[in-house]
Amino acid sequence: MTTLQASAQNQLRQLVEQIERLEEEKKALASDIRDKYLEAKGVGFDVKALRQVVRLRKKSQAERQEEETVLEVYLHALGMLDDMPRATTAAAEAMMAAE
Repeated sequence: MTTLQASAQNQLRQLVEQIERLEEEKKALASDIRDKYLEAKGVGFDVKALRQVVRLRKKSQAERQEEETVLEVYLHALGMLDDMPRATTAAAEAMMAAE
């Protein structure tokens, strides 16, 4: 087995220590986020819906519309929606044509 040179050992040690510090920061941030959701719940907000809003805000309008369209197509196919909206029908036809 080979050993690393002193400079490589130092570089490796620094990288590991930096990763460990970042992991601790990540843990602290996760705790802060949990606290915010608990605060929101405490004042009466629906945490599940709030998490969904945060997730959706990370996406573009086009991404959200595409997801909604696919979801509506699936729900309609499973009989969970009475009528398929016109916009969804057109988008579904375009998706099928693209395949």
